[in-house]
Amino acid sequence: MWRVLLLVTGLLWLPPAGAWCFRQAGERYQIDPLLLQAIAIKESRLNTRAIGYNRNKAGQITSRDYGLMQINERHIPVLRRYGVLTAGNDLLTDACLNVQAGAWVLARHLQKCGPTWDCIGSYNAGFAPGNAGLRQRYARDIRTIWLYLRRQEKTG
Repeated sequence: MWRVLLLVTGLLWLPPAGAWCFRQAGERYQIDPLLLQAIAIKESRLNTRAIGYNRNKAGQITSRDYGLMQINERHIPVLRRYGVLTAGNDLLTDACLNVQAGAWVLARHLQKCGPTWDCIGSYNAGFAPGNAGLRQRYARDIRTIWLYLRRQEKTG
């Protein structure tokens, strides 16, 4: 837990446009902007150009995640169909678009499993029953970051 707090402390500064992106996405999808920010901190350390590689047990790359919110490539066809993405690298070059996409993914999860911390954990670990431990650890980290951000917001 101390590592999570150390990470959050080092990443607390967000440029005004960044904070605005989280607020806008939060309003659009009825999600606390600080929760979205906590996910971005955990997923990418607020690195807009982060690319994550998901691997199977044999070490082979099975999928990639892009940008602040680490949007998995399986969402790209749907986002293109909706006209959200036009170029292949939009999720890496448009931070606000990436936050919107992450909020959309989280909103879909919340519709499926409800506003619980286990559901928040599914943002990273998915819904598979075998991933319950991963969901719980992820949710615990997100909750720790989120509570820290809330305290910081209140103390100004």
